[in-house]
Amino acid sequence: MKQQNSVLRSIDWVTICIYLCLLAFGWISVCGATYSYGGDTDLFDLSTRSGMQIVWIGTSIVLATCLLLIDERMYETFAFAIYAVLLVLLFLTIFNPHEIKGSRSWIVMGPLRLQPAEFAKFATALAVAKLMSGHKFSIEHWRDLAKVIVMIVTPMLLIVMQKETGSALVYSAFFLMLYREGMTGSFLFTGIAMVVYFVVGIRFAEPLVWETPTHVGPFVVLLLIQILTSILVLVYCKAEKEAKYIFLYSVGITLLALLFSQFVIPFDIIWVQVSLLVITIGYLLWLWTYNRLREYLFIVLFAIGSALFFFSASYVMDNVLGAHQRVRINVLLGLEDDLAGAGYNVHQSEIAIGSGGLLGKGFLNGTQTKLKFVPEQETDFIFCTVGEEEGFVGSVTVLLLFLFLILRLIVVAERQPFTFGRVYGYCVISIFLFHLFINIGMVLGLTPVIGIPLPFFSYGGSSLWGFTLLLFIFLRIDANRKQIVQ
Repeated sequence: MKQQNSVLRSIDWVTICIYLCLLAFGWISVCGATYSYGGDTDLFDLSTRSGMQIVWIGTSIVLATCLLLIDERMYETFAFAIYAVLLVLLFLTIFNPHEIKGSRSWIVMGPLRLQPAEFAKFATALAVAKLMSGHKFSIEHWRDLAKVIVMIVTPMLLIVMQKETGSALVYSAFFLMLYREGMTGSFLFTGIAMVVYFVVGIRFAEPLVWETPTHVGPFVVLLLIQILTSILVLVYCKAEKEAKYIFLYSVGITLLALLFSQFVIPFDIIWVQVSLLVITIGYLLWLWTYNRLREYLFIVLFAIGSALFFFSASYVMDNVLGAHQRVRINVLLGLEDDLAGAGYNVHQSEIAIGSGGLLGKGFLNGTQTKLKFVPEQETDFIFCTVGEEEGFVGSVTVLLLFLFLILRLIVVAERQPFTFGRVYGYCVISIFLFHLFINIGMVLGLTPVIGIPLPFFSYGGSSLWGFTLLLFIFLRIDANRKQIVQ
């Protein structure tokens, strides 16, 4: 009894208050998204989605209470066991005969539907935290880092096999935690570079440079690889002269070839750029053998990986991604204007948010959402209901609540006395950040439509329970910090 009272005093009540506020706003938004004009609908009727959301909220609060009553040592002790159970469940779900919206990620038990991918997030976070809190673990050791990456990627692959790409991408957020725990910034740099290569290469694959037969996309990407390679040599190898050689020769010869192609004999200078890249790689390998500095080898891997990634991007677009995924990417990049197809959801969502104005149309008075113009408006596109009914003021209020939640969780994570609590906390923060940026960006047309819920807002029990598990396990771990310090 004394321990329970101590836990209650140590719980971060600020985070719980924000959690309850988000639940309340979320239920109001579900009501607005599911209510229909002309009906005499009881918002508390369990046959409606607004009524069922109350059930999910109630069970989530009960779940949160139970999580706070469990001894925090249990989470660390059984972390690997919980992770193994969820992996088995994810594997079995692949063979699930129930296919919902083209995905086999749901387990159907009568009227109840559960999505194991939502629960695998907290299980993976616990397992990663357990592994990284080991006595001999060091993120600077490649073998230890590889173990963590395998632990993160395994559920991703299983979820992809369920045809649920959006939920799988969420697990990439764990790399933000790794960066906080000391992973070299070169990984983050490489990830950003790959995104730039993909966007520039696909977006400008057709336009030509001046009047030459050289396409803008490959030209810019290959030039970027050369420039970034020279910058890496300067930063990581401290070799100013070698970096200057790589930059001046690659950029200078590329520009001379471009002028020759424009004014003398037109030809595709991509072959010149590829040849320059091969020469650069050979030069870096020679520097590596001469200086025995392994950073040169890593830069070689970066250059080769960048080129392979770029030249494989078009193949992935044409042969790996599904037709609907290709269309969504093309719409996002402005290559297609499919307002009746793939771009319909985003277009209608933008109309709904814009029509809300400053103060919104009021509770249950949104026309776009009431007339069902926005598909998935109570799940993936729930934020458009906030924009339409609560307006700019309501939208900013919701975003500020999420901002306060993230900032508070950072404070809580930083005060953890042990690695396990800190790593788990930053896993939770990374997952929440990914969901917020992608979901709200998706609704505003800034990110691809990949179908992930907005925490505590989107309708459904699996996502609400999953986020509650993530948050309250962390709060229970944090509640024990004072006893540890004493």
